[in-house]
Amino acid sequence: MSYPTPWQPWQGQGGPSMLASHADRERAVDVLRAGFGEGRLEQDEFEKRVARAYAARTVGELAVLVGDLPQGPVPLTAGPGVLVPQTFLPAPRPVTNGKAVGAMVCGLLTVATLGATGIPAVILGHSARAEMRRTGESGEGLAMTGLVLGWLSVAGWALFLMLAMIAAVASGG
Repeated sequence: MSYPTPWQPWQGQGGPSMLASHADRERAVDVLRAGFGEGRLEQDEFEKRVARAYAARTVGELAVLVGDLPQGPVPLTAGPGVLVPQTFLPAPRPVTNGKAVGAMVCGLLTVATLGATGIPAVILGHSARAEMRRTGESGEGLAMTGLVLGWLSVAGWALFLMLAMIAAVASGG
């Protein structure tokens, strides 16, 4: 098995006495940043090495600054039987409740259906909120959108029917 060779500032042509380019200095500083980020360097040592890297004239001087560091971030692999504490694992994203999505869709469709989907939006919205409290799923905003639009639709129909009855009573008693 062949392992990648660490970055050497003089890879390609020349040698340690070759003059360093801006790109060589930036690559060395990137290696220093990775080492600092991994906790391999203290703050003051990191700052001194970065200052020396920017002041370096040859690639040999840069090689001395990064020679004791891995050449970039080192991936950590857990062997078999190694358990990672739950604290360090990414938090799983909660699943969005399907009834909450349905409530919002029904609520939005009340405009196109002249309020016919208002009652299903209210039923789905209340059902989704109860289910989300019990299961920890997400979608509270979707359920509330469906509820508000559904109740507005129901209130609109109630107002329309009330006005229609008042008009019928007033016109012909």
